[in-house]
Amino acid sequence: MIAFLKKYRAFIYGLLIHRLLVVFLLHFNLIYIDNSAILSNALSFIMSWLLISLPIHYFSFLKKHKTVSLKLAVLLLIFFAIIVNDANSKIADNPITFVGLVGIGLYFFSIVAASYFKKNALIIVSFYILALGYFYYIRVYINDEHTYLQQEKEIKIILTAPFFVMLLTWLYQQWKWLKTVESKKAKAELSLLKSQINPHFFFNTLNNLYGLIIEKSDDAPTVVLTLSDLMRYTIYMGKEDLVPLKDEIDYLKNYIELHKIRYRKAVDIVFNYAEVTNCQVAPLLFIIPLENAFKHGVESLTENAFIHIRMSVDNGIIDFEIENNFEETEVNKSVGIGIDNLKQRLKLLYPDRHNIQIELKDSVYKFNLKIETR
Repeated sequence: MIAFLKKYRAFIYGLLIHRLLVVFLLHFNLIYIDNSAILSNALSFIMSWLLISLPIHYFSFLKKHKTVSLKLAVLLLIFFAIIVNDANSKIADNPITFVGLVGIGLYFFSIVAASYFKKNALIIVSFYILALGYFYYIRVYINDEHTYLQQEKEIKIILTAPFFVMLLTWLYQQWKWLKTVESKKAKAELSLLKSQINPHFFFNTLNNLYGLIIEKSDDAPTVVLTLSDLMRYTIYMGKEDLVPLKDEIDYLKNYIELHKIRYRKAVDIVFNYAEVTNCQVAPLLFIIPLENAFKHGVESLTENAFIHIRMSVDNGIIDFEIENNFEETEVNKSVGIGIDNLKQRLKLLYPDRHNIQIELKDSVYKFNLKIETR
């Protein structure tokens, strides 16, 4: 709520300025407000409030576009001149006032929403030619105040309702445009992040394979086949929006088996997971902490290295935990772009639906990730 008020504080300032201006004009008898004309007063208030608030809200934009600023300033002066003239004319529903207010409203929209107005100009202008024509026929041509007063409210609604329709439609289009921009931005960022994941992971894996080839190990062909499966999954499934969680589990199992082949020392690796059938998740979220557990844990230890992994699903919430020990000298070393990359992806994919906890204690690194998939 505070963030919302802070973002749109210009409308609060506009309300205060509007109130002060009305008090000033009333004090010097420059305007007269008929308390019985509730509809007219409400419409005049909304229009004048917007005319004051919107320039404040878009001040930085107006500062850069002086031509637009000048047009709006002139429009604002004309608006108050019409209001003052209407108050002093002592003519009920002055026809000149109505034409002036409609003209100001249309010109205002042509400035602040140029493309929208241009697209719908023919319909808008045609409507107001007919509406104002009918208003002048009832108010001026017939010149029967009793007949006019019988249709006064309907006429005022006909003349003002399109402004609110235009405003709401324009705001909706702006909202859709912002959502489209955000979506494209998110997809672009995800593509970039995924392109960072693949080289980062395979660079380390190919280094491992290179070591086995140098040693002329019999395990090298098996590693090549396992790596081929991992690459196939990363390339083809990694670009999907969602994948079955069981496929991610198989991916992690293949990665673990690849490292088991590589290491010649005893490593306590335990992977406990629940059998899942219908849970789906964004791909390649769990490989990064597992990779770090090997790179910054197992590789730095000469003995008693362990990696304990647990994954469960409860009511659509995935709970992934990985725990490994490490050398104390590794504490101050960076784990690379991996975890930061993962955090950025989670913010884009599961905003407000994920939680990461990292704990370092007694040479043990614990990483816990919860994702709400529903």
